[in-house]
Formats: sequence, structure tokens, C-alpha cells
Amino acid sequence: MRTIEPTLSFDEALKPKASRIKAAIFDVDGVLTDATLYISEAGETLKAFNALDGHGLKLLAQGGIKPIVITGRDSPAVRRRLKDLGVTHAVFGAHDKLAAAGPLLAELGVAWHELAVMGDDWPDLPLLVRAGLALAPANAHAEVKAVSDYTSGLRGGQGFARECCDLMLWATGAYGRLLHGHLETLDTNVHGGPKEGRA
Repeated sequence: MRTIEPTLSFDEALKPKASRIKAAIFDVDGVLTDATLYISEAGETLKAFNALDGHGLKLLAQGGIKPIVITGRDSPAVRRRLKDLGVTHAVFGAHDKLAAAGPLLAELGVAWHELAVMGDDWPDLPLLVRAGLALAPANAHAEVKAVSDYTSGLRGGQGFARECCDLMLWATGAYGRLLHGHLETLDTNVHGGPKEGRA
């Protein structure tokens, strides 16, 4: 079998903050999607999600970092996607994201400096300025980029969330272990859990 070693790396300057992360909050529109909303005549909203991003959230959980979703909108599509990914900590229709985050962090026993936040617009700013690690996609608003520790070259819904997951796993040292676990089988997670399909 061909041997493989991790090739992915990030700026070492990010490691001190990223290595402390125990939980990560993801926005949906503009972070897990490209922010485009498809609204039918019946009012149903359709969203496009990226499979790379989805698998990144699964890997994050396997690496010991809790994925959290806080979104200002609510839709069956988002709820279905998060259920498929096994994300159990989520707040939908959150008009005040800071108020929504507090109880979740208390429940998980996570301090702000142990939290990463991925956001793209003004409603995410109260979380981003308090987070231990603030991350923005390429399509983020200028004010979000200004307060972020890292602005990606990737857009929301197009691999940005996966890059963030990879960054945190790299910083905590879990990336290589998870990669080698996938070389054994793609049907079982590294902890010997149930079979799962592509994210």
C-alpha cells in the first residue's frame, strides 16, 4: 500500500489560538452555503451545501471539537442537513446570536477563548469579536474581515468551512490521526462507530 503523510499546513502564527479550540460555531448562509437563497412560489427555501464542508464537520467532531450552528434563518433544508451530519447543537432563527450562544457554551463548558466562530456578515460580529479564533470566508463583509484572525481565499459553501475544520484539526494535532484512520476504511469512523456515507 502506498504510504501517505499529511501535506496540508497553515500559518504557524494561527496555531496558538487554534490549538485551544474546543467548540466551533458556524453560520449557515454565506458560510455553509454561498448565501444564495432559492425561494419557490410556495415560499420553500432551497439551499446548496458542499460535501467537503459536510465531511469537515464530521471530522471536527471526531477530533474532539464540538460543531455548533447558529443561524438567523430556519428551514427544513438546514435542519435536514445538520441531522445528516450529526450536528446536535444548533439554534435556528436566532435574531440575537450572542444571546443564543451563551447557553450553548455554558452547557458544553466552553469558554470564549476556546471557541472558534465562522461568520460572514454583521449579525455574526458579536460572536466574532469575542471568539478565541475568528474566521471569515472570501465573500465576507469588509467589517467581518477586519475583525477576523484569518480570511480565507475560499467562499462560503465552496470549501471554506472544510478549510476551517482542517485548520483546527491541524492545530490540535488531530489531523494526521484522522487522515490515517481514513486510509483503513471510509465506511467506519476512527472510533469504530457505525458506517456512514459521504458527507
